[in-house]
Amino acid sequence: MLLYNTLSRSKEEFVPLRGDTVHIYVCGITAYDLCHIGHARSALVFDVLVRHLRSKYKVHFIRNFTDIDDKIIARAQKEQRDWREVGTTYMAAFHEDMDRLGVLRADEEPKATEFIQEIIDLCSKLINGGYAYATSTGDVYYRVRSYADYGKLSHRSLDEMLAGASARVNQVAEKEDPLDFALWKSAKEGEPFWESPWGLGRPGWHIECSAMTASWLPLDIHGGGQDLIFPHHENEMAQSCAAMGGIMAKFWVHNGFVQINSEKMSKSLGNYTTIRDILENFLPETLRFFLLGKHYRSPIDFSHQDMEEAERAQKRFYQTIEDCAQALNKSKWKHTPVPEDMLTEWETLGKRFDEALDDDLNTAQAIGIVFSQVRLVNKLLEDKNLRSAQKTQQLLQSFLERRDHWQKQLGLFGGDAVQFFASLKEIRIKRKNIDLANINTLLEKRAQARQVRDFAKSDQLRTELLALGVEIHDTPNGQTWDLT
Repeated sequence: MLLYNTLSRSKEEFVPLRGDTVHIYVCGITAYDLCHIGHARSALVFDVLVRHLRSKYKVHFIRNFTDIDDKIIARAQKEQRDWREVGTTYMAAFHEDMDRLGVLRADEEPKATEFIQEIIDLCSKLINGGYAYATSTGDVYYRVRSYADYGKLSHRSLDEMLAGASARVNQVAEKEDPLDFALWKSAKEGEPFWESPWGLGRPGWHIECSAMTASWLPLDIHGGGQDLIFPHHENEMAQSCAAMGGIMAKFWVHNGFVQINSEKMSKSLGNYTTIRDILENFLPETLRFFLLGKHYRSPIDFSHQDMEEAERAQKRFYQTIEDCAQALNKSKWKHTPVPEDMLTEWETLGKRFDEALDDDLNTAQAIGIVFSQVRLVNKLLEDKNLRSAQKTQQLLQSFLERRDHWQKQLGLFGGDAVQFFASLKEIRIKRKNIDLANINTLLEKRAQARQVRDFAKSDQLRTELLALGVEIHDTPNGQTWDLT
């Protein structure tokens, strides 16, 4: 298996550091608000990575929660709530959203406030080693220039970083260097605090992950979004390596950004989209399908049009599942030969799915391979001779069996087709704001018109329904309908 390593900026062969067990740590959310689509993408990328790794190795998956932070405190003060309640509320919301998307729970979910003593001990160790210093006001800072490899992960020079730091306002007077960052923050009035050798205070953001991962170092994989490479992961690596020696992680894996209608997602731009906003209009599996449809390191552009295209692709898949099941139930199998090139293609496609995931978790290619198999199945079903061939029977059964593997690896394609179409119709009715009572009335009138053979009236009602976005299908068992 090849995996792209941010540290080396190249694909490398993945081999566990310790036997057949993989330790993977992913930075989780800061629990102060509902999760947005960027959180969904990161969670899904590492969900699939864990799923795929588990097909080869034992996996110990850790994803943390930041439950004490400036943003959590600000939210609590604004809403006049206890800061612990804010954290608990949004950690629960995270689980609810991710459960809907089919994201597997981590094996461990440590919280920053559960590691206060470990954080204090780590700060003390860094101070004693000359990598950090305490100020007279009770803050503790990491001394960036004391760590020779600082900038190695983000591939930035200290001069670049210094230019960025100098551009920021409100530089702290007691810092030795603008590049230095906080490990421990002295308590401000009205904020939560813990006792420490430097006075009352609370952890900085970066130090918590170093404390949480200390007992598992070195990690096989440390992951998160690209926005975490600098400064968060750069700082984590500096802290952990300075305090404990060696490496923090062999592989650093980062997923690309999500854009909204080709613009960077931002609350200030008004295009901030939560998972719950999206799931008001689309099925959870559609969002999962859409986000896994592009390589995880590439940026992905979210729009309703793209989601609707993902929806149409899902419909093609589930329609093929229905057609396949019907063919297996009805056909009488004959000794008609299936062309050799089709059989060869089928075998090749079966192997290429796992090969795609082995090549830097290429979910986009893996999904494309699934749809190549869909195309091949439909080609068999559309040919009157091939449809009844005994070899076709075997291929159709193989297609249905492969669904279990796709579901296990991608968390996709495993749903019941009938339920999918029912759920899809329901969510599209809601999204299009269709008056279902009116539609049912018109459908009933059309059925009555057909019953009395008033085809002019029937056609008129068909046209009227089509204008409302409803397409009629007349079958031997009566009329059915779907949205256009």
